[in-house]
Amino acid sequence: MISALAEMSPKRLLQAADEAVLDGRRVEVRKLEVLLAWGDAFSGDPQDEPNAVPVRYGGPRLITLGGEGTPKVSDLALVEIAVARRESVFTTRRRAADAFDLRHRLPLVWAGLQALRCETWVGTKVAAMSRKLTAEQVVIVDVAVAEALDEAPARILEIAEAKIIEADPIAHAERIEANRARKGVWHSRPKPGESIEGDTAGIGSVVARIDEVDLEAHREFIEELAQALATHAGPPAEGEEPLSMDHWRAEAFAMLADPAAVLAFLRGETDQPVDEPTDEFDQPAEAPAPEAPATGPAAGPSAVVVVHVAEDPDTGALGPVARVEGLGPRLLSQVRDLLRRHANITITPVIDRLRTPHRRQDPHRAPHPGRRVPPRHRPLHQDRPATGPRPHDAI
Repeated sequence: MISALAEMSPKRLLQAADEAVLDGRRVEVRKLEVLLAWGDAFSGDPQDEPNAVPVRYGGPRLITLGGEGTPKVSDLALVEIAVARRESVFTTRRRAADAFDLRHRLPLVWAGLQALRCETWVGTKVAAMSRKLTAEQVVIVDVAVAEALDEAPARILEIAEAKIIEADPIAHAERIEANRARKGVWHSRPKPGESIEGDTAGIGSVVARIDEVDLEAHREFIEELAQALATHAGPPAEGEEPLSMDHWRAEAFAMLADPAAVLAFLRGETDQPVDEPTDEFDQPAEAPAPEAPATGPAAGPSAVVVVHVAEDPDTGALGPVARVEGLGPRLLSQVRDLLRRHANITITPVIDRLRTPHRRQDPHRAPHPGRRVPPRHRPLHQDRPATGPRPHDAI
């Protein structure tokens, strides 16, 4: 097989690579279809069968794996199919839940997977993400994701995330509040024997779980302080490698333990002692007062936030979800929280209105600028149908 591939032309190799991807998707879809057929075969109540072992004695029972509107399946039947699939029962239950959700709650996405439009794991991920939505709420996710199946997996998941938030913003706000109640900071402690092995000698770790807003502010401050430390350190000695920015970020983070030292450094103050006067009448000249940094507390930090929002063509009202560049979909209340620390704010709204009389442009479907396809691969991407012959099939 390797020798046969070595004799192929570049065009044939591209074709073989494309066919391998489609074959892999076809196999994954087939595995889900077999799992669905098995679930259908054992969807009846096993307690209705003759001589059924009661549930209290370990007999089989019907369980619901997927979200609202999915059928039930016998729990012990999943053990048998798990053995055939050579995986744990937990993994099989999870895959069965995804398959049921796709077929019964996300039919458009399921049809797209069967047409091999994207990787199967992306569809199962969307099914798991939207499982807590009701049957009515999940429709908006199904429609939006099905339209985006030809895009990159990251874009599909971002669109799914935005639509799940849009479908139930109250539940998402409750998730945010619940997460904020579990904030904390944890410092590592060395265990006996760790100081002489691995990379833990003399090094500790800090794990912080804080508000997203505080995290962004902390990240920006650490980056600015690290840049200042790197600049103040000067060039490395001859023959030495310059220290990485990861090193200076760590130094900046450690420096936060002494806020007074941070303020003194940012103000340009040094620890150099003043020279003793050579004469009793000589007095040391007063050092000029350091200038406050342009982004100091007096001026206030600045922020430029690009927010994509959707405007209802009938009412003119904005939707509950916005897409923040660099962060992803967020509730409008979260966007306000992002700006609460800033005194100077520049907001660039991007309102996506109607493109056609019957279709609203989704802000979460905004195309990525700068995407380029190499010339050798352009025949694979131009006018590529979802099914049927590929554009490069004719040799």
